[in-house]
Amino acid sequence: MLAAADSLVAFIWAALHLRTLLLAAVTFLFLADYLANRRVKNYPPGPPRLPLVGCLFHLGFKQPHLTLQQFVKKYGNILNLDFANIPSVVVTGLPLIKEVFTQMEQNILNRPVTPLRDHLFKKNGLIFSSGQTWREQRRFALMTLRNFGLGKKGLEQCIREEAQYLVEAIAEEGGQPFDPHFSINNAVSNIICSVTFGERFEYHDSRFQEMLRLLDEAMCMESTLMCQFYNIIPRILQYLPGSHQTLFRNWGKLKLFVSDIIENHRKDWNPDEPRDFIDAFLKEMTKYPDKTTSFNEENLICSTLDLFFAGTETTSTTLRWALLCMALYPEVQEKVQTEIDRVIGQGRLPSLADRESMPYTNAVIHEVQRIGNIIPFNVPREVSVHTQFSGYDLPKGTMLLTNLTALHRDPKEWATPDVFNPEHFLENGQFKKRDSFLPFSMGKRACLGEQLARSELFIFTTSLIQKFTFKPPANEKLSLDFRMSITISPVSHRICAIPRL
Repeated sequence: MLAAADSLVAFIWAALHLRTLLLAAVTFLFLADYLANRRVKNYPPGPPRLPLVGCLFHLGFKQPHLTLQQFVKKYGNILNLDFANIPSVVVTGLPLIKEVFTQMEQNILNRPVTPLRDHLFKKNGLIFSSGQTWREQRRFALMTLRNFGLGKKGLEQCIREEAQYLVEAIAEEGGQPFDPHFSINNAVSNIICSVTFGERFEYHDSRFQEMLRLLDEAMCMESTLMCQFYNIIPRILQYLPGSHQTLFRNWGKLKLFVSDIIENHRKDWNPDEPRDFIDAFLKEMTKYPDKTTSFNEENLICSTLDLFFAGTETTSTTLRWALLCMALYPEVQEKVQTEIDRVIGQGRLPSLADRESMPYTNAVIHEVQRIGNIIPFNVPREVSVHTQFSGYDLPKGTMLLTNLTALHRDPKEWATPDVFNPEHFLENGQFKKRDSFLPFSMGKRACLGEQLARSELFIFTTSLIQKFTFKPPANEKLSLDFRMSITISPVSHRICAIPRL
């Protein structure tokens, strides 16, 4: 009896001891989080944050850009919404977004670098670099892209030829249902590859298809729960399995792919006759042997990968949205075809010179970008010095997000914000630019490939609708449902491309 009583007391004491430890651990987490994330007094309002994870679970992972709008209604057009231990502020509404990118742009030219991004790229490349590295890499990339045809007839001809390769590849489907995802990816990627690598890749090239698959998978992985947790506790998760490890492996293989191409370039490289971006970068590296600039091997790999990723993903995703919208809105597709037949006909390839004479087609492409909304939070910025904005104090290190979802669905700006309606970009039958349309962002860190992307979207879209009528497969229902990753893309689907007589 006494032994049983002793065992019971020991059990109760152990339970109380465990509860004490747990309570102490939770208290420590709250205290540490409070001390690490103390806010200035005049900080924007927002929902309560949880220790370590911040507001991560408030938004969820399936449609965070839509969930965000509920918080905008509650807290206003400037709200704090911390992601893990990164203090973050979201700005909504055209007046405030314009103010951010004009009056305070000098204070937000940097990019925030999460532990995940730091592990993958450090602070190298074009997209997530800051300071001297960003200035050098962006200036060089713009100059080199222009030297190799950006804005010139040569690159336009390259896009026109690639559009015909894509038309031929889709024609091989014979009007039967098919998934256009990787054919479109390959075609769009070939344009930036011709500039960066000096070559295009056939649609049946197994190694290149694998690279495109790895890129697509990596983009999906980055938004998973484990990758978000890596940003919170990287020193622990680096030893554990999960989607973050798959992400690291994928980017490792993509880096190796680029490294192999660079090594092949070195074998027959002539600094006096650069063939592409890689050759031009190699020449730039020889100017600074003391490595006092960002022109080094790691930045060559990262900048090339950034061009490869940005030049592939955003435009190809928009084109997939375009074909899906044509199948879902046949009356719109018919009007585009009527305009194509009138201006271009069937006897020649579309060119950029046709765009001015095709306001309806141009409006459709812009409406696809609006409704697709592929980068809903814009690419984030980081506040580099303590800044006052619209009556609030933003401490140094705050991540700044612009709410493009609300902007592109604002009922004050768009007549039918939730409906696919090309009339949003038309006035008296003529194309109309809209200030509230910012898919490429604005300011000094706006998309450097905007001109190229606009050219690709017009020529590819027009070429495809010139030759095919896109329809849903029999007994299959298409929708505007999306997949959330770094970009918002259509869910996997099949489509029929019926050749036009």
